[in-house]
Amino acid sequence: MAGRCGRDLVTLVPCGTEIYNDETGELLADIVGDGEEALLARGGRGGLGNVHFKTATHQAPTEHTPGEPGEEFKLRLELKTIADAGLLGFPNAGKSSLLTCISSARPKIARYPFTTLNPIVGTIKYPDFSQLRVADIPGIIEGAADGVGLGIDFLKHLARSKVLVYVIDMAGTDNRQPWDDYTILRREVESHDAELLERPSLVLANKMDCEASQENLKRFVEETGVEPIQMSALNADDAGVQQFKQRLWEILRPQPKGAWAKPEAGLHHDPDAEALTEASLKKATFLDLSPPAKRKKRK
Repeated sequence: MAGRCGRDLVTLVPCGTEIYNDETGELLADIVGDGEEALLARGGRGGLGNVHFKTATHQAPTEHTPGEPGEEFKLRLELKTIADAGLLGFPNAGKSSLLTCISSARPKIARYPFTTLNPIVGTIKYPDFSQLRVADIPGIIEGAADGVGLGIDFLKHLARSKVLVYVIDMAGTDNRQPWDDYTILRREVESHDAELLERPSLVLANKMDCEASQENLKRFVEETGVEPIQMSALNADDAGVQQFKQRLWEILRPQPKGAWAKPEAGLHHDPDAEALTEASLKKATFLDLSPPAKRKKRK
């Protein structure tokens, strides 16, 4: 329906959706919270019908003014996963297994690469009732930043991650070298968006239960100078898995659900400033603070 009886056209999108003008590339809206709304295109201003020209001497007017057309343009929608941390790694590095250990998410796990085709988000729940969301980013390969495979489609999901987590297959599955994997991953992230490298990061040495992992770990530390968190993402009670969860909590410090928000930095709260002094009460004309004896004399 149109005119006064027309209705708004409302389109539902998932949280994390960016809306662009496809012709100009301008970002029009970024929907990150549940219930957020954005007005993208306004309807045209209505014209005046013949009733507006009716007068006592002009009972049957035929004059009218045309309405204005509404805004019209092509939109491009991009979805970027909202998560506190993003798991980065080559195919078969064990990212999905790790997500299964630390959350209730159940991504597909198999022995062949590219099992995960879309980002999967899981929630880590801590004893103090705080929570962190972790995204399993599908496997990154060399050249991803240049569009090899679905690299750009996968890398863009890191944009909202506050912490990058590099999951390294320390066993060297598929004849890969763990130190080279780490170097390539960082290079692909830098090529996609150099600002991402400035964010906090953790390096996980996965599959430490395999025979070749110990030797590869020594070479990894020598080549990269990084001491990774050692783990086996097959067991949720693994010491490395628990250490990873604790380190992530220490970096992000999530607030428990229902907790009072801390005052902003730089703001000084003075409880005495809110207290009413005797001097201020004496200035209140609606209060009679004189002694009882004087009140009787006034009467």
